[in-house]
Amino acid sequence: MAESVCRLAASCLIFLLGAVFFGNPVQAYATLSDETLKSLPRPNNDFNIRDGALLAPILQPRVPGTPGSLRVLQHFVDFFRTTLPEWTIEFQNSTSKTPVTGNREVPFVNLIAFRDPPWSGVGDTSRFTLAAHYDSKREPPGFIGATDSAAPCAIIMHSIRSIDAALTKKWDAMKAESSHDSFFDHQGIQVFLLDGEEAFHYWTDIDSLYGSRALAQAMEDTFYPATSVYKSPLSAISLFVLLDLLGEKDPQILSHFKTTHWAYQNMATLETRLRQLGLFKSAPSWMNGDKLWLPDSEKEIFFPSGIADDHIPFMRRGVEILHLIASPFPKTWHKITDNAEQLDLDTVEDWSTLLTAFIAEWLELEGRDICNVFLRTEMIYISMEIDCRGDRGPPSSPFRCVYGGVEQKSI
Repeated sequence: MAESVCRLAASCLIFLLGAVFFGNPVQAYATLSDETLKSLPRPNNDFNIRDGALLAPILQPRVPGTPGSLRVLQHFVDFFRTTLPEWTIEFQNSTSKTPVTGNREVPFVNLIAFRDPPWSGVGDTSRFTLAAHYDSKREPPGFIGATDSAAPCAIIMHSIRSIDAALTKKWDAMKAESSHDSFFDHQGIQVFLLDGEEAFHYWTDIDSLYGSRALAQAMEDTFYPATSVYKSPLSAISLFVLLDLLGEKDPQILSHFKTTHWAYQNMATLETRLRQLGLFKSAPSWMNGDKLWLPDSEKEIFFPSGIADDHIPFMRRGVEILHLIASPFPKTWHKITDNAEQLDLDTVEDWSTLLTAFIAEWLELEGRDICNVFLRTEMIYISMEIDCRGDRGPPSSPFRCVYGGVEQKSI
């Protein structure tokens, strides 16, 4: 008993010191072996632009408040419901007038999905957070936004599906061994699929980031019980990883923030290792002269990033950000040519492998047989209709309201 109390006290001290000196959740990180990297699941046909289960349904115009937007949102719900049933789904709804709609309020729907350790209490879990926006620009008409940001959404979907069974295996083993008495073990994973990133007319502080502004505010205003480790869902975010403008060949991703440069360096190390192991389809033969996607590992001087994106409302509230955005932007940026045919699918697949590896290291999944416990790559959807226009789901659906939206109950 005394030993357990001492261990708990030590864990509390470590956590509190981390909170005082760093202002964010304490984070452990475990490197993957070469064998594990070689075994990471591949998306196979899931990124096919014609009929791939993950990417193809997103490759359509999806302006907020339109049928295309709702179809893509339904695709996300079907994915989580049939493939990741242990995850909780929430919707955060808001409305706003825009410069082109006059007095008409446009609806915006953010999808939040997360999975926490089964022993964690409310507000006791930090969450590694992945984010991308799923809306597309209103102009030019018919704009798809394959890199902006259909492909990033699909990359996230593949990556979280790839690690989910290994996460179950880790947590089941820890629960069986009663080895989850440290704050390091209270860490979950979370996904934001954000609506309304794009401006309706001209980018300003009020004509852009509709969804992320509403979500950040709602999370800040939602409080956990007084006895919880974290004050709010916002303060529980351990790292906010935002993907945008990805899918063209040979992107350059800069390190934008000194406080998360260590995370950038870890991802850059993974990129180099994957290349050296011949696991990058877009660069099958490793050469030391190859152009790296993440070339900023040795960066020492940081200036404020001038890129406005969905991380801004969260960063302004103190959340740590890792911004994975191509710089310079793709040549097709905000043009009608940002379509499915412009995607380099080998690059998209490599991004999914790199992100899967990064998540697995963050969640310390080494030794959990990521490939062996991943049971399927093809997805069969059982569609479930949803209504995101109000603040309640249909009476017969397994959803309830949270954040002004809806949450999936156990199925």
